[in-house]
Amino acid sequence: MGDKKIKLAIAGVGNCASSLIQGIFYYRDKGLDSTQGVMFPEIGGYKPWDIEVVAAWDIDERKVGKDVSEAIFAPPNCTTVFYPDVPKFGTIVRKGKVLDGCASHMKDYPPEKSFVLSSEKEDELEDVVAVLKDSGADVLINYVPVGSEQAARFYAEACLKAGVAFINAMPTFIVSEEWGKRFEEAGIPAVGDDIKSQVGATIVHRVLTKLMIDRGVPVKRSYQVNFGGNTDFLNMLARERLSTKKVSKTEAVTSLLPYDIGADNIHIGPSDWIPWLKDNKIAYIRLEGELFGGVPMYIELKLSVEDSPNSAGSAMDAIRCAKLAKDRGIAGPLLSISAYTMKHPPKQYPDDVARQMVLEFIEGKRER
Repeated sequence: MGDKKIKLAIAGVGNCASSLIQGIFYYRDKGLDSTQGVMFPEIGGYKPWDIEVVAAWDIDERKVGKDVSEAIFAPPNCTTVFYPDVPKFGTIVRKGKVLDGCASHMKDYPPEKSFVLSSEKEDELEDVVAVLKDSGADVLINYVPVGSEQAARFYAEACLKAGVAFINAMPTFIVSEEWGKRFEEAGIPAVGDDIKSQVGATIVHRVLTKLMIDRGVPVKRSYQVNFGGNTDFLNMLARERLSTKKVSKTEAVTSLLPYDIGADNIHIGPSDWIPWLKDNKIAYIRLEGELFGGVPMYIELKLSVEDSPNSAGSAMDAIRCAKLAKDRGIAGPLLSISAYTMKHPPKQYPDDVARQMVLEFIEGKRER
């Protein structure tokens, strides 16, 4: 299987896509002996560099019409360039369906920081389906902006019609809710929802929460406040786009608590956009609890990460698991890799349990 490729389609050629694509070539050059930063060096015979991009959509005029290898470095992308010499794919970025994919407030900010809508003709649903089929795409990863509920479902629908595995990396509840059944009935694997970074705010918050529970310390209050300088944080200044994001991040933590601490005692969510941070994300996390005898204690932590490479490692594993499921004829939401790499999976599991489930899935001991 080592010479087989995973044909990937991408909806949204932003920072996350840039990091993912750079990583394919970075690890191709490094080889399997040097895969620091990769959680699973090999999945069902597929290595990180076995992914090739065969189709892509975006709505920004600086990306539409360009080869993917150029588009990933076009503004407003601002993530770290760790592999500048990405070769040409021969895959041209097409104009996606805008729908709700561009928040109205974005036009009030400088173009180098924001989206500039392309005037090219949009691809309709039948166009996207045709491209997916003609390109032979195995998997599509959805990277449209937070709050793009209609756009996310547009690409999910295209995957259902084209028979392409679907990975939902953003917090619109598709795989974890009623659409999961549709993918199962269509015989197509799906992973979602809302990507959980390798070592990001969510996973760190979850690990600390579980530590306190396991050590008999009741959690009384907790917060997680995030800010950064990329277009994701700029987009999320429109608070009405944040409803599912806040639910996704909050449930990722509260699902580990065996009791309800009350909505007023937990706050998790993005707070602001600071342009000069670019793709760097800062998270402040606090958990308050009670030790033996009811004596109070707290943990406070500051996390600083480059946001998009942090998510790309999880995406690389989700893509390979989706292809492996497709090879095996497995359909519907993939519970193991969704629990391990997503904030709002169909079913939550503690992260150590989810990792073991993924290993069993890869070995063929677990169906989903």
